[in-house]
Amino acid sequence: MQVTEQRYYTPEEYLTLEEAADDKSEYIDGQIFHKAGGSTNHNRIAGNLYAALNFAFKTQEYDVFMSDVRLWIPKRRIYTYPDVMVIAGEPDYYNNRTDTITNPQVIIEISSKSTQRYDRSDKFQAYRTIPSFREYLLLDQTKRYVEHFSKTDTKQWSLREYDESDQAIAFSSLNFEISLTDAYNKVKFKPENAESE
Repeated sequence: MQVTEQRYYTPEEYLTLEEAADDKSEYIDGQIFHKAGGSTNHNRIAGNLYAALNFAFKTQEYDVFMSDVRLWIPKRRIYTYPDVMVIAGEPDYYNNRTDTITNPQVIIEISSKSTQRYDRSDKFQAYRTIPSFREYLLLDQTKRYVEHFSKTDTKQWSLREYDESDQAIAFSSLNFEISLTDAYNKVKFKPENAESE
């Protein structure tokens, strides 16, 4: 992420700027960070997960959203755009804004080499302040590898890793499973020694 300008903005100023902007930015406690564009692998993986979840829950009380819907994290004063979110029941809209929600149960991020450290540390720490949040998946876009965090108790999370040797990802807070083949459908990996994004 790249800081837009070295000054601090109020959440209201950010939202006003965001409505007029051509590209998305994230807001972190007063600073605005421009979001870099995603790769085709990033888009394919997010689309695969979104399509499978949306189809699985089409007649159930869940909503699935992609990265156009913003998430507000009040305890950290963060506006961000997760790659995929699953909400149980009705979305809780922040200030009646239908573009911003506050109650995801599952968040999925597609990591690149430049975002994986942030996705795993500070971002995950911020997500854990959301009361409804129960499950976090990080899918690597450079290889078939998934980190799957599930909330087991107050301030307790378990980690399950998936790689080439695994068949499917089994969600813990949802009655849902997706094969690694389907999650990574049409994804083209670069050779190990090639430079990746």
